[in-house]
Amino acid sequence: MKRTVAILITVLAVATSLMAQNSGRTKFATDMYQAKHEMIIEEMGLTQTQASQFLPIYEQMEREIYQVNRNARVLAREVEKKKNPTDRDYEAAASALSSTRMREGEIEAKYFDKFSKILTKKQLFLLKQAEVKFTREMLNKNKKRKN
Repeated sequence: MKRTVAILITVLAVATSLMAQNSGRTKFATDMYQAKHEMIIEEMGLTQTQASQFLPIYEQMEREIYQVNRNARVLAREVEKKKNPTDRDYEAAASALSSTRMREGEIEAKYFDKFSKILTKKQLFLLKQAEVKFTREMLNKNKKRKN
């Protein structure tokens, strides 16, 4: 119990710091990231030291991935808004949208090396499982809300 409280205090301190850095985010987005981070820390069983080292790096990775996806979405929206988009416009947007997963993978690989200096091998494994679990739970909550 003490460990959980200590980790949550660390998470809140780091999250507050990260939120200050990302003041452009909506409250919903900030709340989602915070909930995700809390779940990941719990699922991975991070120590307070690990959490304080891991979260800023993880947040940086999330920002890079977000930017890649945002750039592709902006380009796609620009093509959708054009009255007469050219084949070149369509090709650029399609290429950007298609390459997002590859770029996400490259970013994740870069950060995997950084994470491996902080996390155990088991925690590295649990990280991906925690991310999938969080996504699944959010999708299920959204699905229930719509029904």
